[in-house]
Amino acid sequence: MVFTDKKLAQYVIQLCKHKEIKHVVISPGSRNAPLTVGFTNQSYFKCYSIVDERSAGFFALGISQQLLEPVIVVCTSGSALLNYYPAVAEAYYSGLPLIVISADRPKHLINIGDGQTIFQKHAFGKHIIFEANLGTFSNQKSIKLINKALNISRNKCGPVHINIPFDEPLYGLTKNIFRIDLPKNSPNKSINPKIGFLKMQKWKSAKRKLVLVGVSYPDSIDNSIIEKLANDPSVIVLTETTSNLHHPNFFPFIDQLIIPLLDSQYESLKPDILLTFGGLIISKKIKAFLRKYKPKHHWHVDTHKANDTFFSLTKHFRFRPNQFLKILYNNYSFCNSNYFNFWNSIKLQRLKDHKDYIESIPFCDFKAFELISSSIPNNYMVQSSNSSVIRYLQLFEFDKSIKLFCNRGTSGIDGSTSTAVGASNISKDPTLLISGDLSFFYDGNGLWNNYIPKNFKIIVINNDGGGIFRILPGNDNSDIFKTFFETKHGRSAKLISIDNGFNYNSVNSVESMEKILPSFFENNEKPQLLEIFTPSEMNDKILLDYFKFLKNNKTS
Repeated sequence: MVFTDKKLAQYVIQLCKHKEIKHVVISPGSRNAPLTVGFTNQSYFKCYSIVDERSAGFFALGISQQLLEPVIVVCTSGSALLNYYPAVAEAYYSGLPLIVISADRPKHLINIGDGQTIFQKHAFGKHIIFEANLGTFSNQKSIKLINKALNISRNKCGPVHINIPFDEPLYGLTKNIFRIDLPKNSPNKSINPKIGFLKMQKWKSAKRKLVLVGVSYPDSIDNSIIEKLANDPSVIVLTETTSNLHHPNFFPFIDQLIIPLLDSQYESLKPDILLTFGGLIISKKIKAFLRKYKPKHHWHVDTHKANDTFFSLTKHFRFRPNQFLKILYNNYSFCNSNYFNFWNSIKLQRLKDHKDYIESIPFCDFKAFELISSSIPNNYMVQSSNSSVIRYLQLFEFDKSIKLFCNRGTSGIDGSTSTAVGASNISKDPTLLISGDLSFFYDGNGLWNNYIPKNFKIIVINNDGGGIFRILPGNDNSDIFKTFFETKHGRSAKLISIDNGFNYNSVNSVESMEKILPSFFENNEKPQLLEIFTPSEMNDKILLDYFKFLKNNKTS
């Protein structure tokens, strides 16, 4: 076996292996040659080659999303590093461990006019949780910094940056390994939570308890706990599509419930205790409601951080939600309350109204999502792009065997395809990416790699622009709006699909969708892309009329 002759590169590689960090996404370059040679010459590491650093960052994020373990990205010096920034920000706000290892020039070669040279120190500002700039320290100090960075990324679940200056020549090899005293891997600290007697009593006595669940991983809550939550008459559980939490007694359609309410009903919904766990919340309506009708107590459960999303946070419980709920419901007796029954009756009526409305509308985005949601086979992983796509998905229910993910940390459209491809390399389930047209074209390089499984599938909703802007205030249908907000483009995904080895099909009606969807999901000979063309200038009206229909329905 041969090794790079650069000591710092060897130290990084030895420590990554010692920490059992296996997946390494490498972008090409010269200054990072010592790292590339080091990682690729050891069979322990699973190395991926992704040319576009922005795509590489999100590809790595997809792997981290599925494993919940640190994943490494490696790049050369200069602007290459900055292309990781969107993925780094997403990792920071989504709480995913990402390790950025960048090559740099030595200090005396920076800011003298050399090419591919920028100020790489502090490149990611406040969006990383630790930074190790090597090169001016002793070997032992550098080893400690590398070790600290790797530990922090894993234990605190966030992005870290290790910046390493390399002198030329860069391609030197040796058969000798610069051995170091490897630090002991400290075991994960066990968390022994204590809720406190007064908090327990408040929960037991409260007659209106609202549990709101954000981005969560499948099977993160025990079934026995789910049943207790679901059968507590004083509790209603609002779930989002990204919560991956299911029960017939839960409320998975938040906007469907919230938007049509009268002021008096909002007062009835206002909780005594709001309990939140999971990641960021999608629904703007529930945010607006809870910011206006503030709960007496807002408790958030998370091992690391608590966002005061509703400006009413009173307690942050620093442990895992499943642990917290187990303690909360240990020897717990239900109190008398009509909170669940009252809102469940409204939910059931909303579901009927929803069905009636769907059956009455012509082909549009809304109708396309209804057909998609009812066609996805069980045991699929669904990756969603942001903007209107994830909001439409919020209006439909999925089988509990379907796992749904979306980059909700920053909620950007920039890396959905790359994330989905990275995740598909780890998931045992087939992967479906549902993407809007702008998000898909924006991340076109997400398909520029050799790691797309044959059973990978993409559905692109092409409504010729940013359809969500037609729903938001400001739509005047002028040329300025169409050019600078909606950004009409007239493009198709066909050539991108064919160029990247996908089977391509397109549809533009209910009939054509119903005809193609079964074979789309059955065909696993090659990756599949289905482009659904919808009429852009009626989608907004149909969606807005949906909520008017719910509100005006006298049976509600």
